[in-house]
Amino acid sequence: MTTAAPTTSTLTGVPALAPLLARGALLSPLRRPRPDADFPRTRLVLPGLRVDLARLAAYERACGFATGADALPVTYPHVLGFPLAMRLMSGRDFPLPLLGLVHTSIGITRRTALPATAEYELAVHVEGLAPHRRGTEATVVTEVRTGGDLVWESRSTYLARHRTTARPPAAGGTPAGERDPLPARAEWHLAGDVGRRYGAASGDRNPIHLHPLTARLFGFPRAIAHGMWTVARCLAEHGTPDAAVVRAEFRAPVLLPGTVAYGAEDGRFELRGDGGRRLHLSGEVGPYPAA
Repeated sequence: MTTAAPTTSTLTGVPALAPLLARGALLSPLRRPRPDADFPRTRLVLPGLRVDLARLAAYERACGFATGADALPVTYPHVLGFPLAMRLMSGRDFPLPLLGLVHTSIGITRRTALPATAEYELAVHVEGLAPHRRGTEATVVTEVRTGGDLVWESRSTYLARHRTTARPPAAGGTPAGERDPLPARAEWHLAGDVGRRYGAASGDRNPIHLHPLTARLFGFPRAIAHGMWTVARCLAEHGTPDAAVVRAEFRAPVLLPGTVAYGAEDGRFELRGDGGRRLHLSGEVGPYPAA
């Protein structure tokens, strides 16, 4: 199979999310995902980006971050890059169906504090596809630069479930879901509109997060919280240094409304439900560079 040479496409504005999500939904039934499929080699670049401070404040309120500081929360650049990622993943050359795609993990490196009033350059590309025991996983990379310097980057993995003969890699140690719960630090009673409030602030209005009726169309008994809301809410509680490395894995959906326990110890954090028996999210925070 011949693959296209990498190209750079410079955008003049933030892509509108609604038509991208609609296009991705329409094309989803035509996808035949497999780990050896070709994928878009385009690197989308958006220079001269300024943060909408009103939208940032809405995001901070929805996720529990303090408002008013001239600093972006560590997870906010993911929101800024999300429309670019959707433009790539909703395109005809992206081999995985957008409908049903599951965000499985995110790794973030923030090299320095990011002022909310600065000007940034965003860049997003698909790094590659890989076999997964439940299907095919794509890795999407988002980068933020200012003055030519890379100041923030993330790697998100998205899983398309399908029949596969891939075997899971040999596990070392104890799987996170089988570890003893971390010490509980707080119990959060989540309202049914968490998904709608986060969707309005982030632009991610996936129907599984908005209403019970639309969530049922995709097999969920109620609306579920955005994975990126759960990690943002944990980090708002935990705190992060200006230069930090964050890793989080999304284990099981959080139904809305619902009650979850936030646990943390020694840089690790998690969300659990059902009295600690169900692990929804596990993650860790450390300094950059590592000590």
